[in-house]
Amino acid sequence: MKKTFFAIGMAVAVLFSAAVGLCVRTLNAPQTVFSQADAGMRIVLDAGHGGIDGGVSGVTTHAKESDVNLAITMRLKEELEEKGFDVTLTRKTEAGLYDTTAKGFKKRDMQRRKEIVEQTKPALVLSIHQNYYPSQSSRGAQVFYSAKNEKSKRLAKTLQEKLNALYAGEGVKGRKIAAGEYFMLECTPYPSVIIECGFFSSPADERLLTGTAWQKRLAEETAAGVVEYLFDGAV
Repeated sequence: MKKTFFAIGMAVAVLFSAAVGLCVRTLNAPQTVFSQADAGMRIVLDAGHGGIDGGVSGVTTHAKESDVNLAITMRLKEELEEKGFDVTLTRKTEAGLYDTTAKGFKKRDMQRRKEIVEQTKPALVLSIHQNYYPSQSSRGAQVFYSAKNEKSKRLAKTLQEKLNALYAGEGVKGRKIAAGEYFMLECTPYPSVIIECGFFSSPADERLLTGTAWQKRLAEETAAGVVEYLFDGAV
């Protein structure tokens, strides 16, 4: 009888140890945020501008906004996919989303972006841009949202906090989120924000934004903000 109880006790101990080990391994493997059951979490990344619409240009390097937007978007895609998200891009190349450069090309471009979002039915939409202001002293990232969508505002706040903390390391004062009536914010009901990653009118910001190291850090902080927003039950 004693041998039987001893054997049962040993078996229970082994199972308990295995369970603890599994929990520890899970906690130490943060790369994938969602389980396979949650793999349908979809995000649309919108690299602003493209094609003949280059957006603003860097004040010193004359880098095109459209190119930097795409570079940051691709890095953000990698970060989000590593965390288990299903990412859809509106723009995958340097080209715009219009069939011809004839009059009205910008409207057609924006309409195609809207269609991609509607087809994807995402948890959220992030539109990546670069800012510009007459004064070279303006610096830092700023997130825009639609005042008509409370979820977009919560998403904007979360991302702004992450990006402010990133720029604080460069001695840049934090910025506040701002409401805007922009097409990408209001063309669909999905939570959407425009992320102005920094100021191309600031030589200091431009130097950071055109560098691969800063682009990666921007992507990492933005992805972390997305995870925080989703886990706070904001969707």
